[in-house]
Amino acid sequence: MDYAPLIEKRRRRLEELEQQIADPELFQDRARAEELMREHRRTQELMRDWARLLEVQRQLEENQELATGEDEEMAAMARAELEELQPQELQLLELVQYSLLPRDTTEDRDAIVEIRAGTGGDEAALFAADLLGMYQRYAESRGWRLEILDASPNDIGGFKEVTARISGEEVFRFLKYESGVHRVQRVPATETQGRIHTSTATVAVLPEAEEVDIEIRPEDLRIETCRAGGAGGQHVNRTESAVQIFHLPTGIMVRCENERSQLKNKETGMRILRARLFEMKQREAQESYSAQRRALIGSGGREEKIRTYNYPQNRLTDHRIGYTAYNLDIVVTSGALEDLISHMQHEEMQERMGELQ
Repeated sequence: MDYAPLIEKRRRRLEELEQQIADPELFQDRARAEELMREHRRTQELMRDWARLLEVQRQLEENQELATGEDEEMAAMARAELEELQPQELQLLELVQYSLLPRDTTEDRDAIVEIRAGTGGDEAALFAADLLGMYQRYAESRGWRLEILDASPNDIGGFKEVTARISGEEVFRFLKYESGVHRVQRVPATETQGRIHTSTATVAVLPEAEEVDIEIRPEDLRIETCRAGGAGGQHVNRTESAVQIFHLPTGIMVRCENERSQLKNKETGMRILRARLFEMKQREAQESYSAQRRALIGSGGREEKIRTYNYPQNRLTDHRIGYTAYNLDIVVTSGALEDLISHMQHEEMQERMGELQ
């Protein structure tokens, strides 16, 4: 495929963006300015990747010629160079291809991550806590910020459910693949006979919505206050700080009790509600995405899995793309999700490129 015409079109767009950014009046509209600055940054990155790709391809051509030459020493050096340059070409080509694809507007957004214990009782709740920790460490490795919005802990350090907001650069682009049922196979700490148990937790990753994305009419809401759960004697128990928000047209209910302030809990609840309504709107607009998400989320049963965490074998398997790695301990304890997410992105890109051809 000849990418040069598409690159030239982006080059002209970069010139337009630089002219718009130079206009001081642009920054009177903060949202518009941020959108154009993100596009400018992405287009600059594409131009840099394209230039590097052309240079690597030039070096490849030179070394391929030298590798077949009569000077054996020079040919050996050229072959060694080829082994280094070929993976670089593939990586740069993939970056360029991804940048040229039609942009999903949600990829730049922050994400709301909801984790719920599924099948397995206390062990499922502990696994939900492990997943939260994994995402926390992955977020830290990318310079993102994770903020707990609401949580329902159990008595042994797990979570019946927990909702977090992760903010930073292109959060949803990288985390969207985490939606689905995650299955763990291990010997629980409470198991006295050493038997392996199977438990699940459900993860839903939603792009965060702005108020302009979703119109929520006051008459469509029923908001109730109540006392929050938790250990007796705490402030949250003595005041009605917990908030339950019912969205009457859809039947969606959001409960928040993490903050001491009723107002803050209401603000958090509305943020989560907007994200859920926005995701519902996205599903209706994109039937293929809707079908995919229905297959991924399911009900939390053992059989509806996208990924298995097998501790006895130190094995991580993603069943959607047939990915298997034997570094489960590092993935979970260090949040080392880069390789897996890279494979997911590659698979998605190949499918989308096929649709364009």
